[in-house]
Amino acid sequence: MIVNEQIALDHGLKKDEYSKICKLLNRIPNITELGIFSAMWNEHCSYKSSRLHLKKLPTKGKQVIQGPGENAGVVDIDDNDAIVFKIESHNHPSFIEPYQGAATGVGGIMRDVFTMGARPIANLNSIHFGSPQHKKTKNLLRGVVHGIGGYGNCMGVPTIAGQTNFDSSYNGNILVNAMTLGLVKKDKIFYSKAAGLNKPVIYVGSKTGRDGIHGASMASASFDEKIEEKKPTVQVGDPFTEKLLLEACLELMAGDSIISIQDMGAAGLTSSSIEMASKGNLGIEINLNKVPCREAKMTPYEIMLSESQERMLIILENGKEEQAKKIFDKWNLDFAVIGKTTKSKKIELYFDDEKVADIPVNTLVENSPMYDRKWKKAKLPKKNKIKKEDLKNLKLIDVLKKILSNPNVCSKEWIWQQYDHTVMGDTIQKPGGDSGVVRVHGTNKAVAATVDSSAVYCWAHPLTGGKQVVCESFRNLISVGSKPIAITNCLNFGSPENEDNMGEFVECVQGIGEAATYLKFPVVSGNVSFYNQTKEEGIKPTPSIGGIGLLKDYKKMISMDFKEIDNIVLVIGKTEGHIDQSLFARNILDEKNGPPPEINLFNEKNNGETLLRLIDLGYIKSAHDVSIGGIITAVAKMCIKGNKGINLHKPKYLINEIEYFFGEDQGRYIIEISRNHQKKVTDILNKNAVHYDELGTLNNNQLFINEKTKVSIDELKSYYTSWLDNYMRK
Repeated sequence: MIVNEQIALDHGLKKDEYSKICKLLNRIPNITELGIFSAMWNEHCSYKSSRLHLKKLPTKGKQVIQGPGENAGVVDIDDNDAIVFKIESHNHPSFIEPYQGAATGVGGIMRDVFTMGARPIANLNSIHFGSPQHKKTKNLLRGVVHGIGGYGNCMGVPTIAGQTNFDSSYNGNILVNAMTLGLVKKDKIFYSKAAGLNKPVIYVGSKTGRDGIHGASMASASFDEKIEEKKPTVQVGDPFTEKLLLEACLELMAGDSIISIQDMGAAGLTSSSIEMASKGNLGIEINLNKVPCREAKMTPYEIMLSESQERMLIILENGKEEQAKKIFDKWNLDFAVIGKTTKSKKIELYFDDEKVADIPVNTLVENSPMYDRKWKKAKLPKKNKIKKEDLKNLKLIDVLKKILSNPNVCSKEWIWQQYDHTVMGDTIQKPGGDSGVVRVHGTNKAVAATVDSSAVYCWAHPLTGGKQVVCESFRNLISVGSKPIAITNCLNFGSPENEDNMGEFVECVQGIGEAATYLKFPVVSGNVSFYNQTKEEGIKPTPSIGGIGLLKDYKKMISMDFKEIDNIVLVIGKTEGHIDQSLFARNILDEKNGPPPEINLFNEKNNGETLLRLIDLGYIKSAHDVSIGGIITAVAKMCIKGNKGINLHKPKYLINEIEYFFGEDQGRYIIEISRNHQKKVTDILNKNAVHYDELGTLNNNQLFINEKTKVSIDELKSYYTSWLDNYMRK
């Protein structure tokens, strides 16, 4: 096929990008070469609109072993143990084909982790759907949940935590972000940097088919009315093959034959071979006739751009091929020597004894486009003037019931019941709490993990929203008693070519960076997903933050369920009654304007570290961070989880009950302590200048408010647990 500008445009390249390719090559590329450029230079693989800004994020720290730039981030958790973790998007495929899109998202992120030598020990997910009333929402939700469970359960990896949100901005473009943690010994971490000349390049795993061709390009484009035509670009997963691949790779990794290893993810054989060559400053020569294919007459173009799942590329030491082949034969997987490393610093492809591609690696990587796109700075919205008479007529209990049954607050048990969250036998905090927690097998250590996002706050003011979502992750990890270590991020936005969307991205990243720097909570891995929109309508800016923390003794882990009658309940952190952008304002007052709550990073750090000290001293019986829905929503969830009631008293603040109980001020936690420890706890809080309010005492089964109003915990539970079940049954 003769390549021209129109064919380049059809591949998602811009006119000037095509001109640049021709100049770099000093000739017109052939169709295979054009396909390779389109894969490597698309937004999903090249980060051409985001690289400039991502460089500003803090990526180093005492416990950071590997930051961004590898398959996943790696952090030290002592005793020669390390955690490998990352979050990735699979948004576009999941909207087109929800089961396979979600399933292969889970499979892909697990490969990113075990390609570094780590055995996956936990999965998490952050999934976002359109309005519950939208005609597609229910089927998309069902398909995505089945896909996540279908893959993770078959792999035997527990899904320990997650987040599910509904918002009309996702009607035309849902989000499926998958996160995996793996455990590895520090001296057995594997990297993707190629090294040595004339080393064998090995293809292992499943055969290559035509599924997923242009998957990475499709992920770098907006949706339109031709969405159904994109179904062939969705990859098809096989978790049983991935389980075999995991075991075979870990068995090979136990030896000393691997020089480098890379998952074939987005852009398949193209990106894996080029990334390995680029990192090692080498060339790679591949004979495409040797690539195991499951379909007849596949062309070089198809072989290079296929995103068939469950495949790896390995560079071995010379003479180790037979030994490695025996391992993959044992696990009934393909193993083929398809090429070698060279000093050419080029990707050279051969097919039917002809050279079908000859591209200098630096033209694909170092010379890929990097844009400093125009963006608009967001103004902080003016505060709303809420009329006091609008609040006077509201009954606290009625409002609480509505909030508890809101789709974004209610119990997500219908979802996580479909995931195996206890397989492997080390899950010690299941879904439904602030963070999932898994024990490091055979030790007293445990790792906590959480995933959070806050699209509403980011939409109202991206800089503040970016800070808030990092702080939310920090609080969720502290609430279970873990010391926060590091984060991974999945940045989901609309088109970077739109100045408003690009501004949302830039300022969210700035906010994430400021909070991560102050909290010493570095970003060690991540993913950017642009073009989350249908036609010109973009999603609300949705950065998902996956955080991990360490408990040195899992017996000190805290859960959110209230424990004992007559114990005292405190709120840590100051309550100003911030109502703007709260769930209360949006769902009860139907007020969508106003600024998000302010973030005070000093208070976030001070309050969190003080709470960790109280937990370490054994004074805290239960804890839960205050987030959407405010104090009373957090307290109600703790009552429901522990099947306990509370005699609730609003402190004598100037603000009214509604603002106090439903305001979404940041940096706050609800804690339960025994009367015996009250003075010791308050002394420590006072000494560390941490504001606190005494909320009340626990009782058998009623929630009392100022001794005037009461409701049974069973009634609250029915509101909290019924919405999603009823919705999915209809």
